[in-house]
Amino acid sequence: MFTILKKEIRSFLSSLIAYVVITVFLIAIGLFMWVLPEYNIFDMGYANMDTLFGMAPWVFIFLISAITMRSFSEEKKSGTIEIITTKPLTDTQIILGKYFAGVVLVLFSLIPTLLYFYTVYQLGAPKGNIDVGATWGSYIGLFFLASSFVAIGIFASAITDNQIVSFIVSMFLCYCFYALFDMLANFNLLGTYDSLVASLGIKAHYDSMSRGVLDSRDVLYFLSVITAFLWSTKTIFGSRKW
Repeated sequence: MFTILKKEIRSFLSSLIAYVVITVFLIAIGLFMWVLPEYNIFDMGYANMDTLFGMAPWVFIFLISAITMRSFSEEKKSGTIEIITTKPLTDTQIILGKYFAGVVLVLFSLIPTLLYFYTVYQLGAPKGNIDVGATWGSYIGLFFLASSFVAIGIFASAITDNQIVSFIVSMFLCYCFYALFDMLANFNLLGTYDSLVASLGIKAHYDSMSRGVLDSRDVLYFLSVITAFLWSTKTIFGSRKW
């Protein structure tokens, strides 16, 4: 697994993908937090990180799909997947290596946003007038959300050898799991079951963690989504032998 992990990270860092993804993410979030009207901190008039944690999932739907679209698609199209499968590595090790490489890259993109947190912390009146607990809870929730998106992207890449198709499928699935269940619940069509429908989506659990309370049910949900998509990827990958 670590062999694949190091290979994927080297591949990311030797191309423009990693740098473009991290730069686009930081610029996009920076614009929303500090520049764009109605969203920026100065217009809101109080110190918080709501803009970052509200916009980051939508940015991640696009960027994580771009990161993961090449994971298996490019390998299959170029034929290098045959070389990987002949090495003394199990399917699980290959999949986990690619998955954790994507997670590491996402983590790299989140670390620089701590500068935004420090800036908001310093701008508070008085200094430090920010809900630190809720902020760290939001960071943890965002990390779990991004990890789930990576698992979805890996699955989308495993079902096709076309990177564009993988990108579109990944964006669609990420969007559905993040927003669709919450949208359906807001229609109030099922009465008392609307909350159950909302709990099937990522947004409800992400919002719950963003309040600063780490509920084991939320953690279990994210781990279940990640496991389900990685297991589905293993099933697809294991059924195709080159």
